[in-house]
Amino acid sequence: MEENMEEGQTQKGCFECCIKCLGGIPYASLIATILLYAGVALFCGCGHEALSGTVTILQNYFEVVRGPADSLDVFTMIDIFKYVIYGVAAAFFVYGILLMVEGFFTTGAIRDLYGDFKITACGRCVSAWFIMLTYLFMLAWLGVTAFTSLPVFMYFNIWTICQNTTVVEGANLCLDLRQFGIVTIGEEKKVCTGSEKFFKMCESNELDLTFHLFICALAGAGAAVIAMVHYLMVLSANWAYVKDACRMQKYEDIKSKEEQELHDIHSTRSKERLNAYT
Repeated sequence: MEENMEEGQTQKGCFECCIKCLGGIPYASLIATILLYAGVALFCGCGHEALSGTVTILQNYFEVVRGPADSLDVFTMIDIFKYVIYGVAAAFFVYGILLMVEGFFTTGAIRDLYGDFKITACGRCVSAWFIMLTYLFMLAWLGVTAFTSLPVFMYFNIWTICQNTTVVEGANLCLDLRQFGIVTIGEEKKVCTGSEKFFKMCESNELDLTFHLFICALAGAGAAVIAMVHYLMVLSANWAYVKDACRMQKYEDIKSKEEQELHDIHSTRSKERLNAYT
C-alpha cells in the first residue's frame, strides 16, 4: 500500500514538473522562430539554386561569356549574391536562437517574478535593443522581398512569351538582355521567337525550374517578413509585461518595507509599555 502511494506521488510530481516546463515555453516566440527558419531556408535554398539556373540559361541560350576575374559583370554579381545568401542563412540562424533565449528569459521573469530570477534594468535594455534590431531586420526583409520580385517579373515575362508563341503564329518577339540591364548597351545578347535557341530554351527544364525557384524564394522572403512582424509583436508585449512587472515589484518591495517598519514601531511601543508597567 505504501509502495503504491509512493508511486502515485512520484507520477504526480513528474506530471507537475512536465506541466511547469510546458508552461515556461514561449510559444509565440517558438512559432515566430519556426516561421523565420522556414522562410530563410526557403529563400536561401531556392534563391541559390535559382541563381545557378540563371547562370546556365545565360551561358547556354544567350551566349553570355564570363568576363575577366577583376571585371564586374552579371556572373560576378551572381557570385556575390550567393555569398550574401550564405551570410543571411548563418546570421538569422543565430538571431533566431537569440530571440528564443530572450523569450525564455522573459517568460521566466514574468512567471517567477518573486522567485530566484529577478528582472533587472539590463534585461529591459536588452529587450528594447531586440525590438529596435528586429524592426531594422523587418525593413531589410521588405527590401529583399521587393528585390526578389524583380527576377520573378523578368522570368514571368519570358515564360509568357514562350506560352504566347504557340498561340500567336508569325509573331516576331525578342528577348534582349539589354532591356533588363544584364549586359551593357554595346553588347547585343538577344533571342528571338523564330530561332532554334528560343524553342530549346522554352522547352528546357532550366527555365521552368528557375522561374518556380524564384517564386519560392519570394515566398520565403515574405514569410521572413511575417516572422519579423510576429517577433515585433511578441517582443513589444514582453517588454510591456516586464515593465509592468518591474513597477509591481517595486510597489511590493515598498509595501513590505513599510509593513516591516510599522511592525518594528509596534514592537518598540509594546516594549516601552511593558517596561513602563513593570
